[in-house]
Amino acid sequence: MQEPAEAAPPATTRRSRAKAERRAQLLRSAARLIAERGFAGVRLEDLGAAVGISGPAVYRHFPNKDALLVELLVDISRRLLAGGTAVVAHTTDPRDTLERLVDFHLDFALGDPDLIRVQDRELHSLPDDARREVRLTQRRYVEIWVGILCRITPDLAESDARTMAHATFGLINSTPHSADPRSPEGTRAVLRLMALSALAAAPQLQPANNRPTTSTEDR
Repeated sequence: MQEPAEAAPPATTRRSRAKAERRAQLLRSAARLIAERGFAGVRLEDLGAAVGISGPAVYRHFPNKDALLVELLVDISRRLLAGGTAVVAHTTDPRDTLERLVDFHLDFALGDPDLIRVQDRELHSLPDDARREVRLTQRRYVEIWVGILCRITPDLAESDARTMAHATFGLINSTPHSADPRSPEGTRAVLRLMALSALAAAPQLQPANNRPTTSTEDR
C-alpha cells in the first residue's frame, strides 16, 4: 500500500515575513538604544519611535522590556554556541579549527558591537532564569575553545586554556572601543593577528604539574 504523501509545509506568507522583518528591526534598534542609553533609559515607546511605529504596536512583538532583553542576550549566547559547535563539526585539524573559531568570533564582534556592550552592561538586568541560561550557554561555548586548545597542546592545563579563551574573547570583544569605522578590515586583521599570536603561546606554558610552587618559607 502506498504511503500517503506528506503535506507540504505552508508557504511563508507576506504578512508573516513582514512581521519577522519588523521583529528583527526592533531587536537591532533595541541593541543600539540600550548600548547608548542603558536598559533603564529605554522605553518601548522609544523603540517604537526609532523604527517608525507606535508604542502600542511594539507590544505585539514583546510584552515588556524584560522579554526584549531576554531575547537579545539569550539569542546571542545561543548563536555563539551553535556557531562554535558548527565550526568544530566541520573541521578536523585542531589548528585550523582554532583559526576558524577566531574568525567566527570576529564575525560576531565586528557585526554586533552593540550586543557586546549590552551584554557587558546589562546581564545583571535579566530575570534569574534567563541569566542562568546565558551563563550556562556561555560556559559551554568557552569549553569548545578549551577542548581545541588542549588538543593542540595536550600538556596544557584546562584552567590555563580557559584563561586563554576568556582573554581572547576580551581582546576580540574590544570592538565597541577599538574598531576603526573607516577601516573595518584593518581592525579585523589586527585583532586576528593579535589573537592568533597570543594563542600560539600555549606550547610555551609549563604543564600545571611541573610548575614550581611557592612555599610559605619562600615568602
